[in-house]
Amino acid sequence: MSLLLLALVLFGALLLIPLGLPGLWVMIVVAFLYNFVTGTEVIGTFTILGTTVLAAIAEYFEFVLAGRYARKYGGSRRAGWGAMLGGLVGAFVGIPVPIVGPMLGAFAGAFGGALLAELTVKADPGAATRVATGALLGRIAAVAIKSAIGCVILVWVVIGALG
Repeated sequence: MSLLLLALVLFGALLLIPLGLPGLWVMIVVAFLYNFVTGTEVIGTFTILGTTVLAAIAEYFEFVLAGRYARKYGGSRRAGWGAMLGGLVGAFVGIPVPIVGPMLGAFAGAFGGALLAELTVKADPGAATRVATGALLGRIAAVAIKSAIGCVILVWVVIGALG
């Protein structure tokens, strides 16, 4: 019964990722707490540390991909930074809107940040919009990668709990 509850909570945390919430970190805390609540160390230290490393890698991808895609679509370094910072600001601004606010805010922030930053370098709105679209695609790719890593963490923790 406790294993089923663990799997359900991990799945719920996985659903937080596309919303821009710290689902991966919730999964790791839940794995740690599972050991504490059950009074055993069923989920080993290697699993906890391994999943923590995976979560850190996912965070890196989330932070970097919007900027890289903005540059891939012809943007300047400034547009890359604008996409990264805009995504972070947008996620925080979107928090008051229940459920989808942080996700939409992060997407809009990456687009807007890249657009504004690129417009300060080039006055061509068409080129700036293309760069901002690249930043948006990068943000979407980051969410997809982060969700995929979350699936790996979920499976790894459940297998670890099987003991």
